[in-house]
Amino acid sequence: MSGGWRVARIAGADIRVRPSLLLMGVILVIVFAPQFESLGAGPNPYLTSIVFVLSLYVSVFLHELAHLGVARWFGMRVPMVELHLLGGETHIEGDSRNPWQELATSVVGPIASFVVGIAALWGAQATEGATRSVLWSVGFINVLIAIFNMLPGLPLDGGRVLRALIWAVTGSEPKGVRVAGWIGRLAALGLVVISIMMMFGEDTFAIGRALLLLAVALFLWQGASFALQQGVALARIGSLSASTLMDQEHPPSGAVPISVELSGRDLLLAMAENPSDAYALVDDSGVVVGTLFASAVDRAYREAG
Repeated sequence: MSGGWRVARIAGADIRVRPSLLLMGVILVIVFAPQFESLGAGPNPYLTSIVFVLSLYVSVFLHELAHLGVARWFGMRVPMVELHLLGGETHIEGDSRNPWQELATSVVGPIASFVVGIAALWGAQATEGATRSVLWSVGFINVLIAIFNMLPGLPLDGGRVLRALIWAVTGSEPKGVRVAGWIGRLAALGLVVISIMMMFGEDTFAIGRALLLLAVALFLWQGASFALQQGVALARIGSLSASTLMDQEHPPSGAVPISVELSGRDLLLAMAENPSDAYALVDDSGVVVGTLFASAVDRAYREAG
């Protein structure tokens, strides 16, 4: 999704609002206003619906802030938090993450949504009229978001939790990505089936809900497909090894020295920090044992299965 507006900067992250968020906001107002009217929630159901949507977006923002806060606590770089069509996304960078940091960063979002949901439901018990309807709706949807987000499929937070657990158990992050990615695809197909069934329901609001569910299914499918592509890239990166790609010829003059023991992400990070066409590979005692050409690393990455 292109475009959008930078509305704030928190903990080093740009907070951006995409036009699609406004579009979804209008759709939600139109979908929920008749329901608030049927509940007798205030004299103006559209005004009540607008307050509800704004409150819902605030809770989504709190969900993303939880991700941001924990990621920054672990020292990860978070360049941006986006609010868009189907909620939000926290862009986290940090190739040195371990599975437990990944798990904590992932699970904190659904926890935040669950806490907000319970607080709103509790607040609804002490109010009445439109306020009660808005609080109850925000609370119910946040609890639903927390549960849905914990489904074990990417790009949902539950998928990231599953990826972290598989990574911790097997030592393979790509394997975790592949499993969670395919589960995410299956979840998307399941939502499509459910939305089609909903369209034939007798509920007045069935079609609107079904279309929203289809939008969520599309989001899941695209996110899961991207995750599977990421899994392939991670596997290729993991296959890279300086010692395996080493050339026995003496390194050229001025070649940057790096350890022959480097592999995977660590190897690419060392190369990124010291851009060069050739590197002098050294052992633990600092003795040059060979040469690593950047072209060899690039070729190995592209040819990796």
